[in-house]
Amino acid sequence: MAHKESAVADEPIDVLFALHEKFNLLDFAGPLEVLTTALHDQSDPASKAFEVTIAGGSPTVISEQGVSVQTQITWKEAKERLNDFDVLVVIGGGTDAVLKNKGEPLDLITAYSELQQSDPTRERTLLSICTGSLFLAQQGILAGLSATTHPDYITKLEILCSQAATRDLGERTDVVDDARYVVNNLRFELGDEDENPYIRRKSDAGRRPSNARKGSISFKGATRRESIARRASMRLGGLRVITSGGVAAGMDATLYLVSVMVTEESANQVAQFMQLTWTKGVVVDGLDV
Repeated sequence: MAHKESAVADEPIDVLFALHEKFNLLDFAGPLEVLTTALHDQSDPASKAFEVTIAGGSPTVISEQGVSVQTQITWKEAKERLNDFDVLVVIGGGTDAVLKNKGEPLDLITAYSELQQSDPTRERTLLSICTGSLFLAQQGILAGLSATTHPDYITKLEILCSQAATRDLGERTDVVDDARYVVNNLRFELGDEDENPYIRRKSDAGRRPSNARKGSISFKGATRRESIARRASMRLGGLRVITSGGVAAGMDATLYLVSVMVTEESANQVAQFMQLTWTKGVVVDGLDV
């Protein structure tokens, strides 16, 4: 596959799902339904916005609900092909065994983060669903970021983040316990941060937001592209890190992903088709769609 600087509008955005044993079925099926329903062109059913690949440790992975899902590539193949993927989705459920045995997808997550840091010319997103954020915490990915998880696992997330910070001499993580999802490394392609009135900071209280469309992939005709140097200076080389709350909140987070990588219209169409009420989350240093 040819090297891409970023996913291109009207072309499928390549997504890798990482499935470990005893994963939660809805953590997988909900976001999968959102992504496979999204279209670049609402009038063209063939304009699928995302292409999904499923990786796992065996040809068939069994969820904690007892449902078997067939994988398409092995963990080894996934690592060899990491540069093909614009998005890595990490699923929750069955986390204790993975953390205890230091099994996959832990190394895959680290490799994806390191890939972005070594090649910030490409836009990449790491999305964790529900307790999948515990894997990110274990690997130190959440250092200096904000994150959330299933409400019953907030304390465990805090402990893992604290342990990682001590181990790696890293920054602490701001754990958010009341958000459907949390987005880090927000960025736009409509000029520089100081010029774009849609980017909001705490100092912008009372400032009226622009009506400009936001996102990073959907600006096909934008004359000013995101600065690669600016992306490289961001945490994790500009890797967009999204963590979601429990189970169904993963669909809200995935709708956000559709809104910034395709269009807000596409995300709303998916929500309407799935009869979902899209509950917005927290976007660090910015506004949600």
